[in-house]
Amino acid sequence: MEEDGALIINEKSNYKKMEGDSMKENGKCKTGIDELDRKLDGGIPKGNAVLMVGSSGSGKTTLCMQYLINGAEMGERGVFFTITEPLFKLTKNIENFGFYKKKYVEDGLVNIIDLRIISERLGLNSEKYNVEDASALLEVLKDIADELEVKRLVIDSITALCYRLQSDEMIRDFIFKLGSSLAGMGCTTILTSEIPPTKPGELKYSKYGIEEFIADGIIFLGDVNRRGDIIRTLQIIKMRGTSHSRTKSAMNISSKNGIELTPLLKSGE
Repeated sequence: MEEDGALIINEKSNYKKMEGDSMKENGKCKTGIDELDRKLDGGIPKGNAVLMVGSSGSGKTTLCMQYLINGAEMGERGVFFTITEPLFKLTKNIENFGFYKKKYVEDGLVNIIDLRIISERLGLNSEKYNVEDASALLEVLKDIADELEVKRLVIDSITALCYRLQSDEMIRDFIFKLGSSLAGMGCTTILTSEIPPTKPGELKYSKYGIEEFIADGIIFLGDVNRRGDIIRTLQIIKMRGTSHSRTKSAMNISSKNGIELTPLLKSGE
């Protein structure tokens, strides 16, 4: 795989693979966000494919990058595939957070890859994928994950990727095969899912209504209105392979600590 600043940021293939503690405890992959790991009874089950759902500005990308950086702290290599945001903009935004460690990118523990450039180099149609295109892209994603020996993988966003697939069957097949292949490598995956703001009582976790049924878990990032203030929230909707809390937590995004979760007080408290 060729190196390119626009494709991969400082991948070092000779970086020594380290065994992380986060997957040794009960087969769990710790997110490194303490309160979230407690809600997950220790972390995301190893090999799960999790849908990270939210509208614009809900914190999906920040949480995913923190998941990868925290993994690097534990000696686990990760890869972030971006589809909707240019690399320079993504890295510029994430550098403002205290959890970001540039050395992990430089040392190849965290790799950031523009999926659009991969598609161009494969000669894929930028708007719509046929079955052959989808298969080619799937193989490349698997090859990259295998070559880099990653234990954590993020696709931001699966919604943009599904837009290019031409049928419900293709979406279902792609996500199922990707999740199964990565699980076989011991890789725990987060797929971000973009949805518009929902009405009270409305339950929607993906644009196409398919992704949530294929995914092993759903983490929903929403908000509540408290006396005119919009409060970000996080709730685990489902997670196969572990007991977990389904209570909604208030979520803050701080420049120092990144994602912070606290109990969501009921109205009037």
